Amino acid sequence: MIITNQLGLPKAFEEIAKSDFPLDAKTYRVTSLLKGIRETILEKRHADEIKQDVSDMIWLVFGTAVHGILEKQQEGDNEIKETRISIPFGKYTLSGQFDLYDAENKKIVDYKTCSVWKIIYGNYDDWKRQLLIYAYMLRKIGFEVNSGEIVAIVKDHSKRDAKVKADYPKLPVQVVKFNFTESDFNTIEIWLELEFEGLKDFESVPDDELPICSPEERYNSGDKYAVMKKGRKTAMRVLDSKEEAEKWMKDNGGDHIDVRSGEDKKCLDYCAACEFCSYYKSLKGV
Repeated sequence: MIITNQLGLPKAFEEIAKSDFPLDAKTYRVTSLLKGIRETILEKRHADEIKQDVSDMIWLVFGTAVHGILEKQQEGDNEIKETRISIPFGKYTLSGQFDLYDAENKKIVDYKTCSVWKIIYGNYDDWKRQLLIYAYMLRKIGFEVNSGEIVAIVKDHSKRDAKVKADYPKLPVQVVKFNFTESDFNTIEIWLELEFEGLKDFESVPDDELPICSPEERYNSGDKYAVMKKGRKTAMRVLDSKEEAEKWMKDNGGDHIDVRSGEDKKCLDYCAACEFCSYYKSLKGV
């Protein structure tokens, strides 16, 4: 990746942004597998061409800095911290670095920075999957793991909102815990097999023929259905499904329903490989 610095930020910001080490063609990081196959392959295929400005990576830099501070602290007698492990997966290698393993409690811990909305919505499936993969890898090399824990630093936490809003997180640090079952480990093994099978099937396919990332992988906000009335520019009501919109229009009036397509937030704001993606180009009208 080519790191630019349009704002002339201190050199240290650039160095932190460059901290990821390169991997060979058949090695994939855990974090890469959590993305769509198209994004994963495009990022690896165009690694030497992708450009990102350090100003657009500021929260990555912040997260890396937090990890760096925690990494310097002495671990306990039964703890292993900031360790990268790799396991073979067919002709591929799976590589991952966990933040802390607690041998006494058989627990894997990862530190995250996140938006307050992550905590409010409580959708932690991606966090659980990442921890479960680390736990699976540790078990493969002989360590017992039966639970996981995310220590989340909420970067946009508001003390005022914490005082007045009932559903708002009360503290700027949240601990999210997971228990793992044998069924979880069987499920994640099947998931990994399918991911690597997909990479094998598509790693030689041209860019434009790679499978489009799913709506979930694109962070698609979901289509909305607006009940409209002739002579009125604004919607009478906007609902999440066509069925809800039809029922509302039947009960309250209106002439027709406009479909407002969901926004692909990952594609538009967070995908490093977007400039090489035909789907992204179609969104931008290129």
